[in-house]
Amino acid sequence: MKKNISILGSTGSIGLDAFKILSRKKDTFKVNILAANKNYNLICDQIIKFKPKIFIIDNQETYLRVKKRFKKKNIIIINKFENQKNHFQKSDITIAAIPGIAGLKPTIELIKKSKKVLIANKESIICGWSLIKKIASKSKTKIIPVDSEHFSIMKLLENHKIKDVKKVYLTASGGPFLNYKISKLKKVKPYQALKHPKWKMGKKISIDSATLMNKILEVIEASKLFSIDLKKIDIVIHPQSLVHAIIEFKNGLCKFIYHDTTMLIPLANAIFDKDLNIDNYLKPKKNSESLISFKSLNFLKVEKKRFPIIKLKNRINEHISTPIIINAANEILVDQYLKGKISFNTFYKYLLKVLNDRNYRKYAIKEPKNINQIFLVDEWSRSTVYKKINYKNA
Repeated sequence: MKKNISILGSTGSIGLDAFKILSRKKDTFKVNILAANKNYNLICDQIIKFKPKIFIIDNQETYLRVKKRFKKKNIIIINKFENQKNHFQKSDITIAAIPGIAGLKPTIELIKKSKKVLIANKESIICGWSLIKKIASKSKTKIIPVDSEHFSIMKLLENHKIKDVKKVYLTASGGPFLNYKISKLKKVKPYQALKHPKWKMGKKISIDSATLMNKILEVIEASKLFSIDLKKIDIVIHPQSLVHAIIEFKNGLCKFIYHDTTMLIPLANAIFDKDLNIDNYLKPKKNSESLISFKSLNFLKVEKKRFPIIKLKNRINEHISTPIIINAANEILVDQYLKGKISFNTFYKYLLKVLNDRNYRKYAIKEPKNINQIFLVDEWSRSTVYKKINYKNA
């Protein structure tokens, strides 16, 4: 019997990787719900090729174009998630990969309608983990992280207890500016920051990787997912991007998982519980070379002058809603940087301005009880960082 699969963020990099897997297993899966924003051509291609029951399109203009094109087809095309829950049927697997805080509501709605949710949206976990955990427990839904770092931690912790963990290390590639002259970082253009040396990713996560904000967010995510004390989590630079997490146990042993720089590996392993041959999904290596290339693996300390954002690690646990505030401000900063409104080396400066704002504590100490309260804190942070940027540029 075929399994129902849904993909939130079907036109993004994770969604496209998921389709590479599904294309090889058409006899195993049928597509239930897809959700995307505004990539008209990709949305149309996915409707034709994978025949989903439902396609949710966030962008109004794209929604109207797609609905008109497929008005005679046997597919439900809807705009936004609100008030559409009666359309949703149960999925065996949902991949939640809508980037940013925008992915929180859709992720929560599909948790209620899925047996297993593979989360690739770290912002949902950072901002709404308590809600996600509660709803998943009530719905008997299994949550599996598919970011390479957190999937590795999950696998490394199998057959171990958290109390046995001495230290967890999240690895960072260092991005495109690991060996760049620090004095020139001010003039770095977005196209340069988007050129990640190891991974092919979306714009937002590529910029986060260049600033190292992705690791600050991943520290928060790891702490919430695995109930690990933040003091036990550290960040190291690993330029090869082959080791994704390391766990040092109290018994003196260290373990890590090594895999190629592709999200296909954690994603396919999360989709298939067993009987997976990853060679079916990866391009063959030249001259039958193994996935493992026996070369040097380097692990370096993070330079705070190069990556000042790393200093936020001392503040992420300051108050209950500090992570929501940091995440929201950073989303705005990434957008403003891509639009040429701020320079690359000002991310940390603006984040500090928000954390030092006179109203910061008022919002940071609030523990959100529902999704609307999460968005209230999120909106304060966004409007505050906008004010800081516009005041500077006035």
